[in-house]
Amino acid sequence: MDDHQRNWNILQRTRLLRKRTRELRARLSRDAFYCKALAGESNYNIAVNADMTVSCNCRDYDGSGQLGDLSTQTLEEILSSPRSMHLRRELAAGRLPLLTCASCPELTRIPGEDADRHVHEFQVPTLGLMVENTSTCCYRCVGCYRDLLTTSRRRSRMSLDEIRRVAGELERHAIQTLFFFNQGEPFAAPDILEQLQIIRDRNPDLRIILSTNGALLDTDEKRRAALLTDHIYFSIDGTDDKTLNRYQVGARFERVYGNLRELVRFRDQARSGMPRIEWKYVLFNWNDRRAQVERAIDLGKAAGIDCVSFWPTRAPIHGISWRYHLSPFFRRLGTKSWSGRNVELRRDPALSGDEEREE
Repeated sequence: MDDHQRNWNILQRTRLLRKRTRELRARLSRDAFYCKALAGESNYNIAVNADMTVSCNCRDYDGSGQLGDLSTQTLEEILSSPRSMHLRRELAAGRLPLLTCASCPELTRIPGEDADRHVHEFQVPTLGLMVENTSTCCYRCVGCYRDLLTTSRRRSRMSLDEIRRVAGELERHAIQTLFFFNQGEPFAAPDILEQLQIIRDRNPDLRIILSTNGALLDTDEKRRAALLTDHIYFSIDGTDDKTLNRYQVGARFERVYGNLRELVRFRDQARSGMPRIEWKYVLFNWNDRRAQVERAIDLGKAAGIDCVSFWPTRAPIHGISWRYHLSPFFRRLGTKSWSGRNVELRRDPALSGDEEREE
């Protein structure tokens, strides 16, 4: 059994324990459950996968959360499908239909007398939608279950016709924010510039958020694609190869940091205020020492980016950063945000942006 399989088994057992605990508490208090994603109130967790299936959460590695198929259905039809109705009925009965539900931030406990109403009250999520243009990635991260993901996706990349269909749904429902990433590396798609141009042409006011590991954002064409977004996260979990590869297996720091700097130069040379460029630094117990954190901040300043954000994680369990939770250094670092701590590096209003949610 490799590390990925071992971590997956631990994750599933943890979810099962949490599921049983939450169901027991709901039963004792005569409560039910309610899912904001299935109600269309989420800005993030309804995800269109690379094969055009639609999932109720962004962590649907095994396909258990699939609700329908955007190739043949509209978003309205998918959210009113028998599968979606079944999930809502189970929640209304005080049961968690998926193991993923046990750790999903969209899950809420509600009084039992309100449960039936929420089965039939739902809408298309106009606040935001996640779109996975590709499930391909050049890394093999410890907490990413890529072998399982491959078996649950029929295809690994959207075609331009499928992107046009997605763009049409975004336009038709006046969806406010697009999270253009999920379980793959967006820049692994060779036609990402065309993809984003199609979406932007149909939705000029749409806010586009993109997350990348930075390894493949290495050409001017891809940098032009990046300039079509509003906010881009570079996920870089360390400042040297040894640290990065504890989790982001296959990463090369000089490569991704060089691509980060070059995107800043490209943006500033184009005199564009967008995208806001943020270094997302996920904290583990091997990259959370004060000197490592301060090194990342110094490198962020040198690159000219807008922000370095530090994100504590609970996965894998053996990697939890206890320093983040216990050290006074982190309590004083930057400003608190929903994701952890943010250190703002540029105060120019033209280069700032609202923080967006990302798991």
